[in-house]
Amino acid sequence: MIVVAGEALIDLVPRGAGALAALTPALGGGPFNTAVALGRLGSPAAFCSRVSRDAFGEALLDRLRGTGVAVSAVQRGDEPTTLAVAAVGADGSAVYSFYVEGTADRLFTAPRALPPGTRAVSFGTCSLVLEPGASAYEELMRAAHARGVFTTLDPNIRPGLVPDADAYRARFRRWLPSVSLLKLSEEDARWLGGTPEEWLAAGPAAVVVTRGGDGLTAFTRDGGEYSVPGEPVEVVDTIGAGDTVNAALLHGLATRDALSERGTSALGADGWGDVLGFAARAAAITCSRAGAEPPYAHELAG
Repeated sequence: MIVVAGEALIDLVPRGAGALAALTPALGGGPFNTAVALGRLGSPAAFCSRVSRDAFGEALLDRLRGTGVAVSAVQRGDEPTTLAVAAVGADGSAVYSFYVEGTADRLFTAPRALPPGTRAVSFGTCSLVLEPGASAYEELMRAAHARGVFTTLDPNIRPGLVPDADAYRARFRRWLPSVSLLKLSEEDARWLGGTPEEWLAAGPAAVVVTRGGDGLTAFTRDGGEYSVPGEPVEVVDTIGAGDTVNAALLHGLATRDALSERGTSALGADGWGDVLGFAARAAAITCSRAGAEPPYAHELAG
């Protein structure tokens, strides 16, 4: 079982041209997208979050259930669902503004236990910024790692949500001893500062850096560096691409029985090449579609 811990929200995505393009609601949030992608790929997955009882919250849970993701670890609240307004650039990249005051997912509390059979827990995005939930997710990360559970982190930085950049960067560095696999984009890496070598020395067994259409690179604690190119694709938008990479990495590691720090260290060039290549193909399919629509397993077969 792979548990994804973090927010589920509604993306308001422009459809049409011009400043007055209609905003269409779409189910989203980085952790939510990761959980959906895991379900579509066929990995046993569970979602751990706090979700509103409003109509948006019900729709979010329906999507998770429909992809086979367990929702027994989801907490519920009467507060509204977080909204994110996306602005999509000419190259398909998206920038977000958020409406988060008084929303349900901010009030997440750390559970006493993870679902039975949990092998890995994935963290990231807004849930590690917005208090008081951020501290609860951090508590869960530290507790899971201390029990020997494989932990992954995708910071997925949204600068407009970070009230104190230096404080967040310091907090990020304090997370690293409790992280098994760090995945981040080149943009995130520049914003955070530091290098893969520095991050590896702080704790993770592996660091994966995504470079958009230029592919992905994995760096490992033993000095390994493994890269694959991006998959050529006509980009509609990049919404959910990084989340798809998260899921594909977890799925690929799970199928190789490598959801452990020892397992990632033993992959070598061939293993990392297969895992990274699978993630690149999965992300390309997501980029070819409007919104966060990760691929199903049959679309990546062969």
